[in-house]
Amino acid sequence: MKKSIFTVSALIGLLTVTMSFSSPELAEHKKNGSEISDNTPKNQTFKIRYGLLSKSGTKILSGNYDVGSFVAENMATGEVYDTYYSGGFQSVPQYYDGLPAGTYTFSAMQGQGGWVGYGTVVATVSDALVDSDGYITVYIPIIWEE
Repeated sequence: MKKSIFTVSALIGLLTVTMSFSSPELAEHKKNGSEISDNTPKNQTFKIRYGLLSKSGTKILSGNYDVGSFVAENMATGEVYDTYYSGGFQSVPQYYDGLPAGTYTFSAMQGQGGWVGYGTVVATVSDALVDSDGYITVYIPIIWEE
């Protein structure tokens, strides 16, 4: 029993030492200051700017509103990305940096006062929606307010 434990331990140790050495190809790349690429495409992400759309259709990108959080839910995966800051009044615009490409349902949660109700917007986040500032601006509609 002791002999088999010793043999297995020695084999694991030998494999560990062998695997820790770099291959000649890796050593050459390190010497040249370059890295080996895994050729895996990076998932592109986007910067989102949230505003509001008044009941009369006016786009709002300034002021404080009874918004708890702006939310983007990926329709394919169900992942939720939000701007949660405090659950009360927030100023607009609000930002989210790093939203992956995909189709989302965008919405806003009521703030502490509960004085405003918000609708939803469905949009596909892609390069086509990026504006000259580098953002995708999403206007969440106000559907009722007190």
